[in-house]
Amino acid sequence: MAEHVSPIIQLFGLQIDLAALIMIVVTSVVVLILAISGSRNASVNNPSKIQNFMEWVIEFVQGILGSTFGSKHGKPFLTLGLTLIMFIFIGNMLGLPFSFVTEHKDAASATIAGQQFISNEVFEEAAKKGHHEVGVSWWKSPTADVAVTGALALLVIFLSHYLGITRNTKHYFKHYFEPNPLMFPLHLVEVVSKPLTLALRLYGNIYAGEVMISVIIGAGYFGIIPLFVWQGFSVFVGAIQAFIFTMLTMVYISQAMVHEEEGH
Repeated sequence: MAEHVSPIIQLFGLQIDLAALIMIVVTSVVVLILAISGSRNASVNNPSKIQNFMEWVIEFVQGILGSTFGSKHGKPFLTLGLTLIMFIFIGNMLGLPFSFVTEHKDAASATIAGQQFISNEVFEEAAKKGHHEVGVSWWKSPTADVAVTGALALLVIFLSHYLGITRNTKHYFKHYFEPNPLMFPLHLVEVVSKPLTLALRLYGNIYAGEVMISVIIGAGYFGIIPLFVWQGFSVFVGAIQAFIFTMLTMVYISQAMVHEEEGH
């Protein structure tokens, strides 16, 4: 049985996961197609199924905004909420239907555009374990990569602090320095923990789900029924994780922008 790894290339001194990049593009394209299909030829009297679906998603996100911001402040973040929940949900689902793995016996066969995407060390480690080939996973959920979920988390947390500083300056800094400036180190812990928990929660659930699918597939014919059951459960988990990430994003932004006196 081949060792399975991700295709990694070196670019400008950085390690780039080609599979993650490919899946980010695929997810973005799928979300774009859904958005265009849902809005093209929109009809009030005879809406299509995809239009009904998109309208339901919009109403769902509006409900999230209403519960976090209130009707007064939430409207500008509808597009952000839609983008997050659709990108994360579609990304979570892409790793469920199938996998695409190529197997390589040596470094010469593991190149693309002159770039080696499996290091010699990986082949050496595989040989020590008695594996004659190294398998490369090209198709997976982008959210099963902690770098992807970490980037998403950092973006939304940065956005929340930026909006807090620029649109709610007085109350933003008051939260961190009053009533007791000695509490500031604890607030810094809070600042660090938010992106960590956002990223690791999403990554952990989706990665664990894909690992479980691989284990079930390894059981051969005995895994057929458990595979369908687990994939059904994974759809539920993927939807819940997309909701949680979007909800917490809106909570963090609303906490930075809306102070208590304004209410909801």
